[in-house]
Amino acid sequence: MSRTVIIIPSRMAAKRLPGKPLLKLNNNTIITTVFKRAEKVDLGKVYVATEDEAIYEEVKKNGGNCIMTQKGHNSGSDRIFEAVSKLNLKNIKYVINLQGDEPLINPEDIKRLNSYVTLNNLDLGTLAANIVSEGKLNDNNIVKVKTSENLKKKDFSLALDFNRSFSKSETNVYHHIGIYQYKIETLKKFVNLKQSKKEKMLKLEQMRALENNIKIHVKLIDEAPIGIDTMQDYIDIKKIMSYKN
Repeated sequence: MSRTVIIIPSRMAAKRLPGKPLLKLNNNTIITTVFKRAEKVDLGKVYVATEDEAIYEEVKKNGGNCIMTQKGHNSGSDRIFEAVSKLNLKNIKYVINLQGDEPLINPEDIKRLNSYVTLNNLDLGTLAANIVSEGKLNDNNIVKVKTSENLKKKDFSLALDFNRSFSKSETNVYHHIGIYQYKIETLKKFVNLKQSKKEKMLKLEQMRALENNIKIHVKLIDEAPIGIDTMQDYIDIKKIMSYKN
């Protein structure tokens, strides 16, 4: 029996693309596409955690599990902890924070993260992929992670830093994927910490962990899916999914 639960934080008020969870990709909304992909991982129940009635109704209408949370959370992980606390899940050791704007996430990559974290009894793990072009390196909509070791030689390492921009001279820099797997007690520790300076400045929640000496292990996957941060991302993904169908 799996001891991992997947929870997807989702809200309508994204600054760069407001209302994006309910934008359509083929016949489904973005949030429905994400939770259905997560269900394919087959780790047990998948939940969406939201502050918006419209998202709640969309998820329930499409057969998903959804829980209402309060407004004003500082990060998706803060929202997920509220959901975990309300759900009172039994025999769960880990929670995966799968971001709601990753409709092309590969379910097999989520399985790889879970296997890596659970087999090594890690506190916090995430995924990364090679940066395939200079354009991606210079794109400030793409979050990058710098690791202590070369992931091409060893497919996991510790995160040293996260940023939207690293200089070309930096080594061991990869495309960060929007997913985290926490031990429940690590998540509790995380949400009880104040927002860090770099978290606020960069708008990257993972900096709260690094700045408080919580180790983040990074596992390499073959390819970074396109996340939806901007209208152009949305247009690009619509084209990809229309072509596949």
